[in-house]
Amino acid sequence: MKNSYKILLLSILFSASTLSSCGDEFLDETPSTEINAAEALLTENDVLSALRGAYGGLASTDLYGLNLPVLGDMLADNLYVATSNSGYFNTLSGYNFLNNSAEITEIWTGAYDVINRTNSIINSTPTVVNQEVVDQYKGEAYALRALIYFELVRHFARPYNETADASHLGVPIVVTPYEYNAQPKRNTVAEVYTQILADLDKAYTLMTMDPGPVRMSKYAARALQAEVNLYKGDNTAALQQAEEVINDSGVELLPYASVLDYWEETDATKLQGVESLFEVSATQTENNGVNEYAYFFNQGGYGQNLATPSLFAQYSADDIRRQLITVGRRGANDNPAYIVTKYNAISGDAEDKVVIRMSEVYLIAAEAAYRTGNSGLALTYLNTLVNEREPGKVYASTGTQLLSDIISERRKELAFEGDRFATLNRLKLDITGRRRNPNTLAYSDPKRILPIPRTEITANPNIQQNPNWD
Repeated sequence: MKNSYKILLLSILFSASTLSSCGDEFLDETPSTEINAAEALLTENDVLSALRGAYGGLASTDLYGLNLPVLGDMLADNLYVATSNSGYFNTLSGYNFLNNSAEITEIWTGAYDVINRTNSIINSTPTVVNQEVVDQYKGEAYALRALIYFELVRHFARPYNETADASHLGVPIVVTPYEYNAQPKRNTVAEVYTQILADLDKAYTLMTMDPGPVRMSKYAARALQAEVNLYKGDNTAALQQAEEVINDSGVELLPYASVLDYWEETDATKLQGVESLFEVSATQTENNGVNEYAYFFNQGGYGQNLATPSLFAQYSADDIRRQLITVGRRGANDNPAYIVTKYNAISGDAEDKVVIRMSEVYLIAAEAAYRTGNSGLALTYLNTLVNEREPGKVYASTGTQLLSDIISERRKELAFEGDRFATLNRLKLDITGRRRNPNTLAYSDPKRILPIPRTEITANPNIQQNPNWD
C-alpha cells in the first residue's frame, strides 16, 4: 500500500470493556491515544480495544457509514442525485468519476485500514486469561477481514466467473500488519476468494459467543460465506450454508407486521433475534454527523438521493416495502420525487447500517436452490420471504422466469443497502432504467469495475491498473 497507509497501523484504539457489551454502545467509547501495534496487543483488553478500532473503521464514511451503500445503488439503477443537490456524489450518479475520485480512493484506503487492524489482531499473541474470549475476538477479526476483501474484490475486479479459472486480477492480499515499504501485487480473483473463504471458516470455528448484531457472530460469518459462494458459483455450498443459518442461527425472518418498525428503529439490539445478522453500529455520540447515510435521504438533511422511477415501479400497492418510499416533490426536474424513507434519523441516535440479514439469506437459498436444479425448494424459500412482504402473492414460475423473479425480489428487498451494482455485475447484466445519464450501461463497459486509485498506482509500482482507467 502507499506509504501514507503505514501510519494507519492501529492508529485508533478504543478503551476496553467486557464482551457483554452487545449493543450499539460497543463503539460508544472515547478513543485512546495512539500506540504502536507491536506494543499494544499484550492483553485480552488490548485485543478488544483493537477490535473496536476495526469496527469503527467500518462505520466511517469511507465504508459502510456512507460510500459503500451509496455506490452500490447509485452506480446501478436504484438511486440518483436530484437536480437540486449538495454537490455530493454527482460523479457517481453521472458516471463521471475518475481514478482519483474521492469516494473511490476513500473506499480503497478505508478498506486496507480495516484489513491492517484485523491483521494486527489475528497476528497478536496476548497473555490469555480466557481462551474462549480471545478466540472470539480473533474470530471476529477474521470475519471482518473476509468481509472487506469481499467488498474490494467485487468492486475493483471483474466477477469470479469472468474467466474459467478466475485467474484475472483481483486485489492485493495482505495478511500480516504491513511493513513500511510493502508494495504488494494484485492477487488473482481466485486467490482472493480462497483467502476470504478460509478466513470465514476460521471465523466460524473460533467464534462461540453471540455478542449481538453489531458484532460478528459465527452465523453472521456463515451467512456471509453463503453469499461469497453464491458469487463464486459454488451453489451447493451456498445453499447448504444458507440453510444452516436459517435453521440453526435462532434469528427469525422479519415478519410483515414488523417491516416498518424494523426500519424505524435505530438500534439493532431493540429487535434482537429478528432479521439482523450483522449491522455496522452508529450511536448518538459515535456517528458521522451531517455525513450520516440518512442525511442524504431525509428532506430535513441534504435529501438529495432519490429512488429511481424504475425501482418504484417494481413495488405493487400491496407491497409493504413500497411504504419505504414516499412520492413527493423535490424540484421541478425531479417531480414526482421518490423520497427514500428507509433511513430517517438525522439527529440523536443514528441508524445502524445493515450488512447481512435473514431476508438476504432466504434469497441466497432460493437462488442457490434454483441453480442446483431444485426449483421447488427455490420457490419455497422465495415465497416464504414474499409472504412477509406482500401477503397473498405466490410465485409459481419455472425456468429462467423463476431466476428473474428471485433477482427482482432481491432488488426490492435490498434496495438502498448497497447490493444492486455488485449483483448486476455478478449476473453480467446490463444496467438499464437509470435516472441520470448514462441511462444504460453495458456489462462490458470498463466503468463496471472501479479504478485502482491513482495514489495507489503512483506509490506502488507493482500494482496494475484496471483497463481503460489510466
